[in-house]
Amino acid sequence: MASFPVLRQETLFRNSTWSYRIPALLYLPRFSLILAFAEEREDLVDEHAKLLALRRGVYDPATHGVQWSGTETIVSAQLEGHRSMNPCPVYDEVSGKLILFFIAIPGKISEQYQLRTKTNLVRLCYVTSVDQGQTWSAAQDVTDGTIGAEYENWATFAVGPGHGLQLLDKARSLVIPAYAYRILGPRQHPTPQAFCFISSNHGATWQMGNFVEEESAGECQVAEVHTCGSRVLYCNARSSTGARVQAVSYNHGVDFEAGQRVEMLVEPPSGCHGSVIAFPPPPDVRCQDSWLLYAHPTHPKGRRDLGIYLNKSPLNPTHWTQPSVLFRGLCAYSDLQYMGVGPDGSPLFSCLFEYGTHRQCEEIIFVMFTLKQAFPSEH
Repeated sequence: MASFPVLRQETLFRNSTWSYRIPALLYLPRFSLILAFAEEREDLVDEHAKLLALRRGVYDPATHGVQWSGTETIVSAQLEGHRSMNPCPVYDEVSGKLILFFIAIPGKISEQYQLRTKTNLVRLCYVTSVDQGQTWSAAQDVTDGTIGAEYENWATFAVGPGHGLQLLDKARSLVIPAYAYRILGPRQHPTPQAFCFISSNHGATWQMGNFVEEESAGECQVAEVHTCGSRVLYCNARSSTGARVQAVSYNHGVDFEAGQRVEMLVEPPSGCHGSVIAFPPPPDVRCQDSWLLYAHPTHPKGRRDLGIYLNKSPLNPTHWTQPSVLFRGLCAYSDLQYMGVGPDGSPLFSCLFEYGTHRQCEEIIFVMFTLKQAFPSEH
């Protein structure tokens, strides 16, 4: 697997006074604006997360350059006595509202403690912005109204991490990917299963979709795929069974068909978060069904060598290409965005990912690349 060149590269978050993890990326084409989010931590330990951080980048389509602002801490994105984790942003093009979902966990309570005791202590929260992330509202805790009695059946849960999605259905639904560790029996270890939070009224209220019928489907992302004249929601989820899990919804994320193992998308032993996006194929391709791009560490034995995979038949789990390596070395979580057409006339993408030389998460890097750079022979 050869590494391929990129158009732009910049380190957006580097560990020093604070440590940074869990990247999330959102591109707002109306404003040529790139929003890069991360968790701000005391150190790299999950229980030492504190708040969420943001950098805003202005993209120039003429030069394909990006002018970045400094790092800002989103101080309102917190509940008192809780740490904020798993940034998951979505933009509503109808209302112009930017919604940043996150989870809030009390003190230094660990995920393992909740799994061991089957005690769910996580809160589902969001903040909003009407000026593209320059200012933010107070945090809204929507746990009780959105999850309700189902909350007691989970040991813990989270959103994303990474970007959410606005669909092209009649309601222009907003979708936030999520997963919960369900308590399925008194003697059974809680099992992760993916699902979505959905809003059909531009974020005023949210409802829960049903779970993907596949055990061990955790951290996930969704993409809206145009295929055979209709639009479906594709979910790609982390698994600890050696391969990713995918599932498809035909009703905007309310229900998913049974999950399928994707043998060509290999997971390291404990799994790792990955990112997936749908995009229109190059103009010279006759079929206008969506293609999928996926980012994930490529090594089957550890988190290293971040790869980009392509699927021109998105619902077929056997049609993924071999990966093109974006960055060699230690890596972990990533988030992708489609940005239109690049300087070589092929689709343009950006990726925000964790990278390091001695540890997997020493810095969070932003890169831009085109489909032709990643897959020269796929045109």
